[in-house]
Amino acid sequence: MISSEFDTIAAISTPLGEGGIGIIRISGKDAIPIVSKIFHSPRGVKLSDVKSHTIHYGFIIDPKTGQKIDEVLVTVMRAPNTYTREDVVEINCHAGYVTLKKILDLVVCLGARLAEPGEFTKRAFLRGRIDLSQAESVIDLIRAKTEQAQKIALEHLSGKLSEKINELRDSLMRVCAHVEAYIDFPEEDIDGLTHEQIQSEINRIKEEIKRLIEGYEEGKIYREGLRAAIVGKPNVGKSSLLNALLMKDRAIVTEIPGTTRDIIEEYINIKGMPLKIVDTAGIREAHDLVEAEGIKRSLRAVELAELILLVLDSSRPIDSLDEEIINKVIHRKVIVVINKKDIKSKEFQLPETLKDKPAVEISALKGDGIQQLKELIFNTTISGKYEQEGVIVTKLRHKVALENAIEALENALKSFEKKEPLEITAMFLREALSFLGQIVGVVTTEEILNLIFSEFCIGK
Repeated sequence: MISSEFDTIAAISTPLGEGGIGIIRISGKDAIPIVSKIFHSPRGVKLSDVKSHTIHYGFIIDPKTGQKIDEVLVTVMRAPNTYTREDVVEINCHAGYVTLKKILDLVVCLGARLAEPGEFTKRAFLRGRIDLSQAESVIDLIRAKTEQAQKIALEHLSGKLSEKINELRDSLMRVCAHVEAYIDFPEEDIDGLTHEQIQSEINRIKEEIKRLIEGYEEGKIYREGLRAAIVGKPNVGKSSLLNALLMKDRAIVTEIPGTTRDIIEEYINIKGMPLKIVDTAGIREAHDLVEAEGIKRSLRAVELAELILLVLDSSRPIDSLDEEIINKVIHRKVIVVINKKDIKSKEFQLPETLKDKPAVEISALKGDGIQQLKELIFNTTISGKYEQEGVIVTKLRHKVALENAIEALENALKSFEKKEPLEITAMFLREALSFLGQIVGVVTTEEILNLIFSEFCIGK
């Protein structure tokens, strides 16, 4: 059967597994009739007669066998005041794979089809309840790892980014209208923007878009987190540092070099910034095959990391192995972590190559300096664009569209300054409008929509 946006769709909207409540969501014109065929109310309530946004107690019964499947609460929500702007029914049953699957199978047998990933939210977009940037923020809200990430996602869902983009589009449309008025009525004395004002307004819009783009790196970190690798030779205190950052014993710590044989990954929250900490095996010449594989994985983790926490043991002088590791990471974004400050040797000297890198002295074993390290990680990573602008771009798709809009505006300015035919300037302005429209879904393609909503879980 070919999928259609007019089909009635159904899915399990809660995570599979044992739990108190599981929810099956049905959306479409046949949602209420389908559930009515399997819902039995002890009080004789008919779902077709109930008011919108009401909850009803009863049982789900297999109409073919008469078998009672589960005791449930059924929520009926009528269009257009629903998530999808269609009739929506949610069956709240006891969570458990068998129960949920049985009820979902009954719903599908009676005419619904299984929803595709993100299809409920896609319908909310297609029906005009939310725009595309708001739809995308739903998945960010689900995946948020910190309160700050959740706050940004919720602001986007509430339309804060959309408002900014639409404000820029409105300004650009006014400029475009004036330019096209000059094209259509070249001999008329038009009461509008002067050529200087048009040029100034295009520059102003371009600068506002640039500020949004500048905030992307920070926004991406809040959305996806920052990957930081703890790197150093064996026995410098890498695992102790991981445990200190996590405030729990996650990694085995011994005095025997090479204890860590594999990479360990954990998330921590630094002022709302999700930080994915990767503890790596000590980098040295391997003594056996297992350690060799651990070191190989460590080097791969270093390549993938966006931040390197280079751990040095200050209880002894820098040696050739330290120097070898420093040379591997010197051109990366590095924070130097000088460990064992409580037993620091007078012979320890920070190499000249690291003098311009941010550094902090700690004692991972005692927990001294850990808060200062967290502050340093945050301050070297977060620029404060979100606090300054009040709205931030978190998605690569949005950043690319904004960059394309900037390019189109720059082409419009060049054309305008060269006094080329105004039709060319207007063409570039309309192109910039189109790129901004892609962000909120005014201009989009089925391919882009499918790509966006494929990231969603089924049932949302």
